[in-house]
Order: sequence, then C-alpha cells, then structure tokens
Amino acid sequence: MKIYTFRFEQKIPVNMETAWDFFSSPFNLARITPSLGFKIVSDLKTDQKMYPGILIAYTVAPLLGIKMNWLTEITHVSEHEYFIDEQRFGPFALWHHQHHFKEIDNGIEMKDILTYAIPYGYVGRMANGITVKSKIQKIFTFREKKIDELFGVYKEI
Repeated sequence: MKIYTFRFEQKIPVNMETAWDFFSSPFNLARITPSLGFKIVSDLKTDQKMYPGILIAYTVAPLLGIKMNWLTEITHVSEHEYFIDEQRFGPFALWHHQHHFKEIDNGIEMKDILTYAIPYGYVGRMANGITVKSKIQKIFTFREKKIDELFGVYKEI
C-alpha cells in the first residue's frame, strides 16, 4: 500500500475562537467543500461540540455521481490547537487528517496534514496519479477561496 501526504496552509484574519467554532463544526465542512454530493447523515445537533470518539457519517459522490458512505471518527481534540479525523469506513484504505491552528499577528494560521492511501494496489496508485491527487488538490484550492470569501483575505503586516 502506497501512502501519500498532502499539506495545506492558510492564514485567516479571524481570532482563534471564531476559527475554532467554524472549523470544528462538521456542518461547516459542506460549506467549504466543492460539489461532491457531500451530506452529513449522522444524527448530530447543529451546535454539537466536537470530542474524541464522535463518529460522523456522510454520503459523498466523488466519482461519476455514485454515492458512497463514509464514516469518520474524531480521534483527538485539543481545543484551539488541533483535531484529527480518521476514516473508519469509506473509499480510502487510510485517511488521517490533522487540522492545526495557531495564533499569529492579526489572525490564525491553519495547517492541514492529510495522510491517505487508496485500496487496490497498483490500480489504486494509478488512480491516485490520474484523478485522486488532483481532486484532493482541487478540494483544498476551493476551500481556500471559500474561506477567503467567508472571512476575508489575510494581509501580512
């Protein structure tokens, strides 16, 4: 199994409380994810606070509109610092997504570290090169633009 790592960083002109409240809510994920048929199907309350062990079920349609079930678990939470989600069931052989937050001048710096693997051996490695890697990049590019629209563009001092 080949393991891939993707890193993304963005500076956002908001305080830590605002950033944490937004990004730690599963319901905001759909707002910053491009159209992949992404829908939360878990019975969560909209004000649900994240905690280690919470399971979040989604449906996604990443390829040809074919719906797939995806279950993630929030495995670690350190409020205002980081949280980690891991796939328990879904399209990947491995999905480990770290979300880190750090206060900086006039805002926060958000870092994502995504470690993933695709099933099916050689076929999965080919699929990563042909489509999966570029789809992940597009998701984070879309997310960056949406975050800028929602919170404004960070300006260096």
